[in-house]
Amino acid sequence: MRGRLAPSPTGALHLGGAATFLVAWLDARSSGSRLVLRIEDLDLPRVVPGAEAGILQDLRWLGLDWDEGPEEGGPWGPYRQSERVAFYEEALNKLKARGLVYGCDCSRTEIARVASAPHTGEEGTRYPGTCRSKGLQGPWRRPPALRFAVPEGKEVRFMDELHGERREVVSRSVGDFVLQRGDGVIAYQLAVVVDDLAMKIERVIRGADLLDSTARQVLLLEALEGEPPSYLHTPMVLGSNGMRLAKRSRGVPVADQRQAGRSPEEVVGALACMLGLRDVATPCTAASLLSDYEPTRLSKEAVLLPEALRVLLEPLGIVRSIPRPITDGELYVPPMQAYHRRKPHPVSSRWRHLEEGRAASPRHLHRTTWATSTWSC
Repeated sequence: MRGRLAPSPTGALHLGGAATFLVAWLDARSSGSRLVLRIEDLDLPRVVPGAEAGILQDLRWLGLDWDEGPEEGGPWGPYRQSERVAFYEEALNKLKARGLVYGCDCSRTEIARVASAPHTGEEGTRYPGTCRSKGLQGPWRRPPALRFAVPEGKEVRFMDELHGERREVVSRSVGDFVLQRGDGVIAYQLAVVVDDLAMKIERVIRGADLLDSTARQVLLLEALEGEPPSYLHTPMVLGSNGMRLAKRSRGVPVADQRQAGRSPEEVVGALACMLGLRDVATPCTAASLLSDYEPTRLSKEAVLLPEALRVLLEPLGIVRSIPRPITDGELYVPPMQAYHRRKPHPVSSRWRHLEEGRAASPRHLHRTTWATSTWSC
C-alpha cells in the first residue's frame, strides 16, 4: 500500500494540516505502507519563499517521516508539482482526444449572472455549460480556461472510511469544472489525480474540506482509466472563531508552538486527543500512538483546536488565545459567522456542538455566553 503527504508551500504548516498529516503518517506506518511526500506548488505566484523548508522542518519536529520525496528521491519522481507539468499536459491531451475538454472564456461575474445556475458549490456558482458548444476552437474574448465536460446526470459513488458511502451528481452540484486556468496553470483537481495515478497512490488521507472534491476526482480517474484509491477524510479543525484553520488567515502555525516553548510530545498528544485517538491529552510521541491507532475512532464532525494549543506570543505580535475555553455543550455563535449570518460548522461533541444561537450585530460580536462544563483535552 502507498500513501502520501501533500503539503502546499503557500504558507506555514498550521495545526489543522499537522493533524491531517499525523493521521496519514499513523495510517501508513501502522499498516507497513510506504509514504510519499509530494510538494503541491503548482500556483507559483502563491508559493511563499522558505515555506517548503519550514513545513519539512515542522513535520520532522513532530516526529513524522516519509520514504520518498524531493530530497529522498524515489521511482515515481519528480516530487514537486511544479516539475511535473509535462505529466499534466499529457493527461490533458488524452482527455482532449476523447472529446472531454473544451475552452471557456466566461468570467466569474458572467457565470453568476446566469439564471439557470442557482446552485453554489465549493468553487462558487455552478457552471451552466455556456461555452460547451465552442469546443476547443473558440472564438475567445480572452485566453480560455479548459473545462472537463461532466457527463450529464451521472451519479458518482465512492466510499470514505470515516464518512461512509457518498453520492453526488457532479453535473448538478458543480457542473463542468476547470482543468487548466486561462493563464496556463493546471487546476488542483487534475494535478492531484494525475500525480496519484503516476505515483501509484492507493490510500488518500486528507482534510474533510476536500471531501467535496472527491467526486470530481473520481470522474477524472475514470476518464484516465485509473482506479480510485481508498479515501479517509479527517475532521476539519476549527479555530476559536469557529472558522476552519487556513494558511490564508495564518491558522495556528506549528512553528508558533515551538517558539512558545512547547515540546513536540505536548503538541502531538493534544492533537491526538482532539481527533479522538486518545481520551486524555497527555504528551506522547507520534510513534507511541501506533500500537492502538484505529481510524474509526476519529471524529466524523469538525473539531475545535484545544485551548492548550492556542498560543499568545505578544512579542511577535501574534494572538492565539480567547478569553475562556470552548467546552462541551456551549451555545456559541462564532463572531465572524454571526456577522455574516453563516450556519456554524457542526463540531464534535467531544468539544461542543455549535447550536443555533442568536445572530449578532457588529457591536454585539464579543458578547458571547459561555457554558461551564469541561473536558480533559
